[in-house]
Amino acid sequence: MKIFCIGRNYIDHAKELNNPVPSEPLVFMKPPTAILRANKPFYHPDFSDDIHYEIEIVLKIDKNGKCVNEKFASSYYSSVALGIDFTARDIQKKCKEKGHPWEKAKGFDNSAVLSEFHPLDKSKPVIFSLNKNGERVQLGNSKDMIFNFDFVIFHLSKYFTLQQGDIIYTGTPAGVGKIEIGDVLEGYLGEDRVFRCEIK
Repeated sequence: MKIFCIGRNYIDHAKELNNPVPSEPLVFMKPPTAILRANKPFYHPDFSDDIHYEIEIVLKIDKNGKCVNEKFASSYYSSVALGIDFTARDIQKKCKEKGHPWEKAKGFDNSAVLSEFHPLDKSKPVIFSLNKNGERVQLGNSKDMIFNFDFVIFHLSKYFTLQQGDIIYTGTPAGVGKIEIGDVLEGYLGEDRVFRCEIK
């Protein structure tokens, strides 16, 4: 299983971090050991003092594909999950300043919260949100993506063979913020809570 991630896929999020709006998808990857499933707690690592939550829609690839035509891309997925891309912002800042890759800031153990997958109604946009300690901190709508699901699959498949079971974190809307020990994060697809993650 490969874990693809798309950075800066919502204009408001790019702006809140003072990053340029990308002209093509910004792609990075996480290792399988990053996945945190089944509402398990996230244990705050001691190598960072500034870990941020980033709520994201996650796609699961249904079949193998290479150089997928954008007009056929929708046949490669049929369900979505919600996830959190935990980011060690202090480490990421140091890496960016030195021109180094982000893997230490993005791919550390348990940095990819993942809910169960749910059938996707492709005729409607996906509305999703994140609550922190009972208060909404992020609200997103898939129609606001810079690069939609089909374009992301088209783009990724130019460089990587997509395989059944691969997953794609599709980017976060504005509202990211720091986590603290004791926080409780809850992810919602529409009105339905699909995960709960306690920070320990």
